[in-house]
Amino acid sequence: MHYDFKKQLRSFRYAWQGIRCCVGREQNLSFHLIVTVLVIGAGFALGITPGEWTAVILCIGMVVSAELFNSAIERLVDLVSPERNPLAGQVKDIAAGAVLMCALAAIAVGLIVFVPYLTRFFL
Repeated sequence: MHYDFKKQLRSFRYAWQGIRCCVGREQNLSFHLIVTVLVIGAGFALGITPGEWTAVILCIGMVVSAELFNSAIERLVDLVSPERNPLAGQVKDIAAGAVLMCALAAIAVGLIVFVPYLTRFFL
């Protein structure tokens, strides 16, 4: 079996194209990216630990990935069902619900990580 490095590079390029086609066009993804910048800034400003960085980075990856999956599902549903369809609407709602669950979990982790720093800072 032969490893095709050029094919691997092309697949990374396609993946980046997928991300780029959503950035700036998907409102919820833009919101999550803005929050990401704020959270990273807070992490540096407050000096969170390497373990806390790990949790924060995993949450960022989870939420952004969920949002990208949601965008892909929405576009696919629009492609296969351009007319209004209750089942298509449910598929979109379920995908959006998955993003919401990821975001709520990330908020919980964020509170666990940042609240102790903020209470020390403000009290």
